[in-house]
Amino acid sequence: MVKNSKRKSSDDSGAIVSDNDSHIGSSNTKNTAPALRSVNEEVETADNLQCEDPFEDVYEEDDASYEDVYESSGDEDDEYMEAMTEGDTSAAAAAAATTTTTKEEPKLPPPINTNDGELQPAQIKTWNPFMGNTTGEQLEMDETAYKMHHALTPEWPSLTLDIVPDAHLGENRTRFPHTVTMVVGTQADKRGKNKLSVLRMSDLCRIPGSGREKTEKELDDEMLGDAWKHENDDDSDSSSSDEEAEEEELDPVLENYSFPHSGGGINRIRVCPHNPSVVGVWGENGEVSLYDIGGAIDMLDRSSLSSNARKNDGNLAMNKEVRKMRKDPFFVYSGHSTEGYAIDWSRVTPGRLATADCDGNIHIWNATHPVTPNDIVAKYGNKSQSSPWSNSSFQVEPMYAAHGDNLDNPSVEDLQWSPTEATVLASAECGGYVRIYDIRCPGKAMISNKIHSGGADVNVISWNKLVGNLLATGGDDGSFSVFDLRNFQTSDASIPPKPLARFHSHRTPITSLEWHPTDESMIAVSDDNGTYVYDLSIEEDDPENNMNEEEAAVEGVIPPQLLFVHSGSDMTKEVHWHPQIPSCIATTSLSGYSVFIPSNL
Repeated sequence: MVKNSKRKSSDDSGAIVSDNDSHIGSSNTKNTAPALRSVNEEVETADNLQCEDPFEDVYEEDDASYEDVYESSGDEDDEYMEAMTEGDTSAAAAAAATTTTTKEEPKLPPPINTNDGELQPAQIKTWNPFMGNTTGEQLEMDETAYKMHHALTPEWPSLTLDIVPDAHLGENRTRFPHTVTMVVGTQADKRGKNKLSVLRMSDLCRIPGSGREKTEKELDDEMLGDAWKHENDDDSDSSSSDEEAEEEELDPVLENYSFPHSGGGINRIRVCPHNPSVVGVWGENGEVSLYDIGGAIDMLDRSSLSSNARKNDGNLAMNKEVRKMRKDPFFVYSGHSTEGYAIDWSRVTPGRLATADCDGNIHIWNATHPVTPNDIVAKYGNKSQSSPWSNSSFQVEPMYAAHGDNLDNPSVEDLQWSPTEATVLASAECGGYVRIYDIRCPGKAMISNKIHSGGADVNVISWNKLVGNLLATGGDDGSFSVFDLRNFQTSDASIPPKPLARFHSHRTPITSLEWHPTDESMIAVSDDNGTYVYDLSIEEDDPENNMNEEEAAVEGVIPPQLLFVHSGSDMTKEVHWHPQIPSCIATTSLSGYSVFIPSNL
């Protein structure tokens, strides 16, 4: 049986038109397109039966639109509809044939523009702290990296600073707020404007939220997400906010006393470890001056103790008698031939000082009377209104001159006394030399080595106070090294000693370095770009794939021993650990002073 679908013709006669013009049993079956059907169809007869399908044809719509399936401008459809309206079946057939021939494969939808007309994002680059700020963009401080951070911009920049230990607040102070006292020297535009200043920074609070133990709710939030609702949600939030609000109530307080320095800019400052009231100053005029800052310390103790100190020791400070303030230095030495930077107090012998100048001369100082506060009281009594210091308090003796192997550039850049031997000191010199002296043998060095084969100057050295055989050096080529003095002497003077560790990552000269006062493996290093904390006890995970020195120098890789980077300061010049506040660091730079405690120390 032949299926015939019927539809109404577009002709107004309303006659039934068959989709197929066929005869049953005839072999000559012809299929005719709807557009080519004749309007005058034959009337249904017994010989030509036309059966109607009782079921309606169901058509499913395709998801793709006509424009996605056919690449057509739409003119063919217009021509077909216009021809059918006018009754021109031949033209309609031609238009339908044209439409059929344009059928192609479906096209993919156009890509979605996710930028909404914006420019493509720039390539993301990893920031390397050793390369400095090469993009010129301003760095933003991440407060989560610090337990405490305070910065100060002075009237004049300073090349040097040193920490003044506090006699009343105690050792190993971990409770906030903190109090920090330090001495700084200026580099003013005119000689008469330079001064030695004693700075007291009190009520130094930690950054809100840092250093606090995480609550149970905070630990749950980290693991379960924000959707987690703790039972004591409101109580825990209120308690933590009360703690932070209590810390935020205190504002930092700065107080200072200044002493005029007629010798021009101050190159280096060092506080006497046995009596913090005595400060040695290297001036750019070639003179070394000693100041008594005891009166200024007494005034600061009475006027600017932090709230924490007032609870513990405030009565003692308020009842303390103030020593007489002396503005000018009590001892001035002009025996050096030129200015210098190297100066260091012995930690073994009270009142012993070493100074060196840019001509390679090293002079040794010795006190002529007691130095420690207890010894002074024992000899002179408790005469707080008078100072025992005078221009006869020290004897200075020239001990060493420039060496013949380094006469072209003999400058001594830094000095360090041995932390265990009363007569031994080390020097850092231009030309890459490090020398070990024993003042019992004047005129010659006991050990002399050129640690930099290229001749780069050794700018700074630091003797480990906990492990007496470790000496750290920082060079003008950006490298710093750690030597074991037990193996520092080589059989061949032309072969430099091999360091225990050497780091080449820095791209600017090393300006300062200092071992941690209580951690034998930790050291703070500064260059022009920032301040860095290393833990030398950390070993490489895969020592077989370590880069050699040449590769590390070229690539500037970040060593695994690097724990912390403090950036944002311009031309950092000196860094010191606070001896009484664990992991507290003070720095001076062209842009000012910084006092901070890293969060990971």
